[in-house]
Amino acid sequence: MTLHKIHLKKPLVHCITNYVVANFTANGLLAIGASPVMADDKDEVTEMVAMADALLINIGTINSWTFEAMLIAGKRANELNVPIVLDPVGVGATVFRKKIVQQLLEQIHFDAIRCNVGELAAIAGVQWQSKGVDSGSGDMDTVAVAKQVAKKWQTIVIVTGETDVVTDGHVVEQITGGDARITQITGSGCLLSAICSAALSVEGNQIIILQQVLQQYKQIAAEGSSEAQYIGSVQVNVLNGLEKYALKEQL
Repeated sequence: MTLHKIHLKKPLVHCITNYVVANFTANGLLAIGASPVMADDKDEVTEMVAMADALLINIGTINSWTFEAMLIAGKRANELNVPIVLDPVGVGATVFRKKIVQQLLEQIHFDAIRCNVGELAAIAGVQWQSKGVDSGSGDMDTVAVAKQVAKKWQTIVIVTGETDVVTDGHVVEQITGGDARITQITGSGCLLSAICSAALSVEGNQIIILQQVLQQYKQIAAEGSSEAQYIGSVQVNVLNGLEKYALKEQL
C-alpha cells in the first residue's frame, strides 16, 4: 500500500506551488503523513530542497520570480538526486506558460510530469482546444503521445482523467475508476501531483508505485463522492480518505 509506505517514511515534500491550492495541498500531504513546506523565495530554495525528500514544481500561478526560484530549486534537486515532479497547470492557455514549461523541461530533469490530457497536448505540440486550466477537448491518441513525451524528456508521464495513464515511454499502465466530482474541487489534481512527489521518495519500481497511488486516489475519490450530498463534503471526505488509506495496514 503506497500511501501507507509514505506514512511510514514521512517525507519532507518541498512544494513550489500556486497560492490557490497551497492550503489543500499541505493538508492532503499531512493526511498521508508527509511533511509539506511551501518555500518559494529564490534566496532559500537551495537550502530547503537540500533538506527535502521530494520537490514539486507547479506553475498554476506562475510569475517571473517564482519561475526563477523553480529553476534554482530544480537544478539543486538534480545535483542532490532529489526526485522532482512537474505539474504544468494550464500550459496551453498562454504563450507565457508554454515558454516557462519549455525552459523548465530544458534546464531541469523531472522524474515525472503529472498533467491532464490538454496539458499533455500542449507539451507535445498537438492541436487541442483548451479553456484556461481545464483539460479542454480534442482528438489525440493519449497513450501514444504520453509515450512520446516520456521518451523525449526521459521521464515518467502521468496523464489523469477518466482513465489515468502512466508511462516511461515503454511500460504503460492504465487506471480506471474514480468519480468526476473530484474535478469540481480546486486543487484535486495539484494535490495528486504533490502525493506523486512524496511517492517517488519511496524505494521501489516507480511505475508500480505511481500506478498504486493513482488507483488509491481514484478509490478515495469514488468513496468520498458516494458519501457526500454536496461538493464541500467531497473535499473533506478526500482528506479523510487519504488518512484512512495511509493508515490502512494499521487498521
